[in-house]
Amino acid sequence: MSATATLADLIAGSFRELSEGSIVKGKILEIKPQVILVDIGYKSEGAIPSNEFEDEDIQVGDEVEVLLERLENDEGMVVLSKEKAAHRQNWEKIYAVFKDGGLVKGKIKSVVKGGLMVNVGVEAFLPGSQIDIIPPKDLNEYVGKVFEFKIVKINDERKNIVLSRREVIEAERAEQRQKFLDGVTPGDKVIGIVKNITDFGAFVDLNGMDGLLHITDMSWGRLNHPSELLGIGQKIEVQILEVNREKERVSLGLKQLQNNPWENIEARYPVGQRVRGKVTKLVAYGAFVEVEEGVEGLVHVSELSWTKRIARPSDVLSVGQEIEASVLGINKEERKISLGVRQLDTNPWDDIDARYPIGTQMKRAVRNLTAYGAFVELEEGIDGMIHVSDLSWTRKINHPSELLKKGQEVDAVVLGIDKANQRISLGMKQLDTDPWSIIDTRFKVGDVVKGRVAKIASFGAFIELEDDIDGLVHISQISEERIEKVKDKLNVGDEVEARVIKVDKVERRIGLSVKAMNYSEADIQKESQAFEALRPSTDLVGLEQAFKFATEEWRPGGQ
Repeated sequence: MSATATLADLIAGSFRELSEGSIVKGKILEIKPQVILVDIGYKSEGAIPSNEFEDEDIQVGDEVEVLLERLENDEGMVVLSKEKAAHRQNWEKIYAVFKDGGLVKGKIKSVVKGGLMVNVGVEAFLPGSQIDIIPPKDLNEYVGKVFEFKIVKINDERKNIVLSRREVIEAERAEQRQKFLDGVTPGDKVIGIVKNITDFGAFVDLNGMDGLLHITDMSWGRLNHPSELLGIGQKIEVQILEVNREKERVSLGLKQLQNNPWENIEARYPVGQRVRGKVTKLVAYGAFVEVEEGVEGLVHVSELSWTKRIARPSDVLSVGQEIEASVLGINKEERKISLGVRQLDTNPWDDIDARYPIGTQMKRAVRNLTAYGAFVELEEGIDGMIHVSDLSWTRKINHPSELLKKGQEVDAVVLGIDKANQRISLGMKQLDTDPWSIIDTRFKVGDVVKGRVAKIASFGAFIELEDDIDGLVHISQISEERIEKVKDKLNVGDEVEARVIKVDKVERRIGLSVKAMNYSEADIQKESQAFEALRPSTDLVGLEQAFKFATEEWRPGGQ
């Protein structure tokens, strides 16, 4: 074989080894601003755009791997690509990592719809839900950063890769969690970062393990919301209270790192001691007062004043105000202290009987009316009550408003005092002589009297006589004829003339008869005896009871 033939054969053999689409090694011949010339051992060089060597420090003579796209273009040059060679090599590496379940490192390039594009040697997609455990608010803050990712999906045909950083973080945290749970015991002190705040507490990140710091374990004092004490991202020291390794739960405490202010509370605040504190909260039933850090007492609304009528604590107190109070009681187990403000002053009810002895007469204004009586203000904050039954000896009063009105000045007398329950009983009728005590001297059987029908009942009619004294005309005493209904003969307001047939001083009743107007003395006596025979509970009742049995009533001007 000749030397010439041998060289031709060698060259031909070299050309056969170079096939389009393969990755070959080449040597950099020349570095130009726009292109890099690379020799792959072919009859001509290849020109590769300079930007394919971006971020690489290259020199003439360096060996590089390139993709042989075409052996010859229209200009007779080899078509090479450094970038496509790297892409193929990286894709093969990525696929191998995916099969092995390993991690890849990549740099986040840009924000796209639904997530981020990442360069892991090839372009890959990172969905927004897989960026972090906590969904990020601004994706732009990740651009340019380098992280490790797990490959969760590869589409070989479309050359699509889906990544997850969240799974990497969760795996790291799971490992950290297990390590933490294996090494921690109740009572240990640990450092954590406040991760999240809720109404009931705060979640603290303990290097991958989330612990719950309940609001009741944050402070010995009153705390309305955890945000009053903690902020997200705050670094705090806490104590391990409980560890549940099966459920991977850890309970934390913050107040446990401080001395319990409720220890020896009875010795520091004995009942009766005066204390000074700051109002921390006002509620409908009272005011909470902080007497020292972590210790609050409650002043109930009823303990604010002996005499003033305080509907709401906010009417007299404000949050932040410093006040004095007296300790009324302590419940150490429930961590409660009862305080009183009124106890700092003398109780005006202590000597009430000396200021208003029974029998004292006075003139005072009506403050309020109720269904059962009238309240009369004796002095600021102290009322006496006139029961409806103590308004009149003779009139049957269903409601005090029939006789009194608010603001009206009335004469009354003290009937009784109940210091324990802070009650004073007053009377109006007691200022006058009871007319029933001498009724038998004013009305005698057989007397002719005149009056007005004041009330109708099913069993008769009440006739108003002089001095507001009522007499009863039973239905049987209205007419000689049988009457089914009283209103068939009598109506409220009618003027009536009748004879007295019964006077009962003890039962406080006067029996009248309309039909006996023309009776003789003997006949009147018979009617009196008949009247006496009536059954008190149904046929005839005293004035106090009669109205209870009334079924029909007409008032002047009514139908």
